[in-house]
Amino acid sequence: MTMPSPDTTAADPAEWRSYDEFAAGIDTFRLPDASLAGVELALTLDDGTVIALAFSEETVRWSATAAASALGNASDAGNAGEGSASDAISTDGELVDPYDAVRVREDVVFVHLPLESREREALSIVYSDTTHRALVTRSLIGPEGSGAEPRVGQRFWSALTGAGSPTGEVPAPSRDLIGKRNLYRYSPFHLYEHVYMSSERYAWQCVQGVQRGHGDTDLSTVWKFADGLYLFCFREFRIAVASVWLHDLGYQLRTTGAFLGIAGDGAAEHSRAGGHIYPIGSVEYPDVQPV
Repeated sequence: MTMPSPDTTAADPAEWRSYDEFAAGIDTFRLPDASLAGVELALTLDDGTVIALAFSEETVRWSATAAASALGNASDAGNAGEGSASDAISTDGELVDPYDAVRVREDVVFVHLPLESREREALSIVYSDTTHRALVTRSLIGPEGSGAEPRVGQRFWSALTGAGSPTGEVPAPSRDLIGKRNLYRYSPFHLYEHVYMSSERYAWQCVQGVQRGHGDTDLSTVWKFADGLYLFCFREFRIAVASVWLHDLGYQLRTTGAFLGIAGDGAAEHSRAGGHIYPIGSVEYPDVQPV
């Protein structure tokens, strides 16, 4: 295991940390960045929307054309209210935004667009150079007073890259993580435990870090992308934050992700994340299964 910090100071139970406080340094053990300069993708989403992307060293030119069938008929996971993540992706012409990319396996890339052209929004893309399949996640901060649902909503699509004939399984929602219990070490100062409770929720606690002693049960979504590769996303109730992670539960036991949330000063903030996975247990339900 990577060397942890000796600091095990517990957080004040009455002082809930803001998103930017716990996210600081959470990318310390992230896998190295990859350049996609010269790469062009034309993603066709399962609702017919087409997203065209052309990458340079630090930015990506992109546009999205929603299919007529996708407009007004989208369903979501974690509705963020008016102008929510449930809306189809569409742009008025071509946009330019920063991106970061990580090659999580030789043929699989995690790409995150912390959008500057569209306020309080992010796009995350996982794609394979081998199967030519992709998985797209849209995260969007909703307005204040979004009701009982988390303020940051998310929507998910399977897609094709257009770079070749697709092979293998279509990415889809998965129950494979239910009952699993893992530790996640993101830095010498960040250690979290996750328990995957159902197809809709997971429980977490901070074992080490500024949130030490804090924990909760929040909404979550899991999709299987390939053997051992799972997209895991959560949407918190207590603070306005959501995340997108790609867990490699194969030989690497690494995770790569990104956050979108509201910082302590009220501004929207994007953060990169990543680290090591340590499976510590699992349970099997003997009869009735969780939702």
